[in-house]
Amino acid sequence: MTDRTGSSAIERSERPPNVGLTLALVIALIGATAAYYLAPSELAPRITVLALAIFGIAGIFFLCAYAIGLIQFSGRVANNDLTKLIADTSSEGLLVARADGRTIYVNDAYRAMCDAKDSSGIQLVERLFSGPPEVSEAIYRLAQAARAGVSHSEDLRLSPPLSGQGRVGWYRIRVRPAPTTGGRFCLWAVADVTADRERQENVFQELQHAIDFLDHAPAGFFSASPDGAVSYMNKTLAGWLGYDLTQVGSGGATLSSIVADNGAALLAAISGSPGDVRTEQIDLDLRCRNGKSLPVRLLHQVAFGQDGEAGPSRTLALNRASGEQPEENLRAAEVRFARFFNSTPMAMATLDGEGRVLTSNAAFAKLLPQALKSGQGRAAAPWSVLAGLGERDGAALRAAIEDAIEGKGEVRPVNVVFEEEAGGGPRSARFFVSSAEDAGKKGAMVYALDTTEQRKLQEEFAQSQKMNAVGQLAGGIAHDFNNMLTAIIGYSDLLLSSHRPTDPAFRDIRQIKETANRAAGLTRQLLAFSRRQTLRPQVLQLGDALSEVQNLLRRIVGEKNELELRLGRDLWFVKADITQFEQVIINLVVNARDAMQDKGGRVQIRTRNIAAAECASIGEAALPPADYVLIEVEDTGSGIPADVKEKIFEPFFTTKEVGKGTGLGLSTVFGIVKQSGGFLFVDSEVGRGTKFRIFLPRYLPEEQETSQKSDSPKAATDYTGQGVVLLVEDEDAVRSIGSRALTSRGFTVLEAATGMEALEVVDRVDGKIDLIVSDVVMPEMDGPAMFAELRKRGVAAKVIFVSGYAEEAFAKNLPEGDFGFLAKPFSIKQLIETVKAHMP
Repeated sequence: MTDRTGSSAIERSERPPNVGLTLALVIALIGATAAYYLAPSELAPRITVLALAIFGIAGIFFLCAYAIGLIQFSGRVANNDLTKLIADTSSEGLLVARADGRTIYVNDAYRAMCDAKDSSGIQLVERLFSGPPEVSEAIYRLAQAARAGVSHSEDLRLSPPLSGQGRVGWYRIRVRPAPTTGGRFCLWAVADVTADRERQENVFQELQHAIDFLDHAPAGFFSASPDGAVSYMNKTLAGWLGYDLTQVGSGGATLSSIVADNGAALLAAISGSPGDVRTEQIDLDLRCRNGKSLPVRLLHQVAFGQDGEAGPSRTLALNRASGEQPEENLRAAEVRFARFFNSTPMAMATLDGEGRVLTSNAAFAKLLPQALKSGQGRAAAPWSVLAGLGERDGAALRAAIEDAIEGKGEVRPVNVVFEEEAGGGPRSARFFVSSAEDAGKKGAMVYALDTTEQRKLQEEFAQSQKMNAVGQLAGGIAHDFNNMLTAIIGYSDLLLSSHRPTDPAFRDIRQIKETANRAAGLTRQLLAFSRRQTLRPQVLQLGDALSEVQNLLRRIVGEKNELELRLGRDLWFVKADITQFEQVIINLVVNARDAMQDKGGRVQIRTRNIAAAECASIGEAALPPADYVLIEVEDTGSGIPADVKEKIFEPFFTTKEVGKGTGLGLSTVFGIVKQSGGFLFVDSEVGRGTKFRIFLPRYLPEEQETSQKSDSPKAATDYTGQGVVLLVEDEDAVRSIGSRALTSRGFTVLEAATGMEALEVVDRVDGKIDLIVSDVVMPEMDGPAMFAELRKRGVAAKVIFVSGYAEEAFAKNLPEGDFGFLAKPFSIKQLIETVKAHMP
């Protein structure tokens, strides 16, 4: 940086000295002195006083002007020397001009660009840069921006450059407004960027060379995005496939269009962990534009980001067409076939005419290890391929192989089941057999697919279908039964209200009601199994819920057995029906007690959090990865035999004596857990005990949510009321009970047997209804359809739905709106409380 005092920058922002004013001031002083000496003596004092007064007044005026900033000294005008020093020594040429084009400031770099010796040689940017039209146009745009008072920047190419050195020069010119109190100024900055442009051009040339080398490489190369679009292809590969390079990268080529058969799916199937770079060697065919196939070997590389998403691929293609490389020798071809033979997932083997295994691959050895234990070829035992099969399946497979050896034509596939091995379940396979000859000797080729997993899936699907059918039947029975129980309980309440406790019939009526309530409990179990019961989920901390029922559980297990609770710390919240959850735990503990009743034992209840990362270690394929709260109920009882274990969740299946169990306990548990969004698994070993594991999904409660016991309406002490209630119910007995009960409490009740009849009643009273109590399932028009139609007609009365099914079973079919729900069977008290709670 040059010294400040040595700068040759030109600045005209300060006012130059005024010689005329200076001479006038000097003449005035001389004149005042001459007047003093030449004036008469009696006037000299007066002249002196007058002069002092004039100078005093002038001094006071200039002091005030300096104080308010009207006058500045030269040292004050040249403020901020450091800023000016930076501008003077900047490598960019800087020029400050007024709006009228007059130059205010020019630094050394700009003066050098103008090759100016003094201020007379300074040129404005518009005159300094001239040349071809593209230069003039850029300067014109800059000048227009300066006049408009906006910032603008342009890069332009000037030949020859301002310095005269070299052939071409590049300049970056910027202009921006610099408003001040002294008027509007424009700051021009001119930077010589020739060196940067030359470096960019060199890098571009090197890149062009690299692309040219890649385009003419003796191997093909392409890059494809994860969605299969080919973004780049070198010239070599484009020539092989017959593509025009201008079509690549603009949607003209995709993996599906250049890879034959299902090869694109094979390339897309490559997966990796976050940050991985996977490289796979794949032999497949590419599809040319003329429809022909080109055999290639691909070195396919995919990089995965930190989020696990695959990035663009880099794939090298080696031509394997005939004539492109020397022929492989026989040994290499044999090795390649052996690798293919052993890596295929289909079990394959060749048999001679006596049923001996001559050759086999790795999959066959895994499927039929017993067939190869005695060795291969002549040392092997005849028909060892039948090892592990039952008599019937073995005879069917042997007959198929013999038919193939005899060349009897197409042989039908054979499905077999292997005898169950210790420590493992039964396995199954499907055999395909064809004839084969080797050196004139008859034989057979055996192909087999392991169908164990497929068979299990088929059995599970069949079981699921059966359970669904039973569930639908149970739900239908429970729904119809609830209608009858509602009538029985309702009439019992009416009779109890008209009899005194001292009446002999009072106890009989109460017994009828209690029996009906027990029957209602049975229907609730059926609905729980079919997952059609009404749940009232709330935010729960399972540790607290289990602590509240542990005294009841200890009474259930009895004195001979021990109950142990191991509750995990900081359990996550879940959302479930607290009553139903308690029923699940009670049912499991009751079953555990019954399994230990002969010798006594211990029941353990454990809870802990299961993070999503731990789900894979659980060993249950049906459990999707997520955060769960685990509840384990384990006993030391007699255990469950394998043949019984598969049926324990079926309704009405029980191993207890007649009269000691309904067979609905575990089916109820299963239904409640599933309806709550959880999973239930059982592990048992005969003689050692049983463990049930319940996985409930973690719930993240919102701030306004609380863990109240129930959100049902509070019981009202006053059961009387008023208002117009429309009661819609297709069961005459239920409708009669509801009407009598509400009428006796002061309500005006309108009755309808169907949804259509209810609409007619609403029209007849001009919609003057305060509340509608409606069944869900009805002929002609059901409750939800009636609800939607009422809203269309502008009827805003609240609706209470009554059903033996779960509220969730029909709520999704309803339009937006506020409605209540009352589950069947219900008592008169519950009906009145619900009506009063929803009455406006």
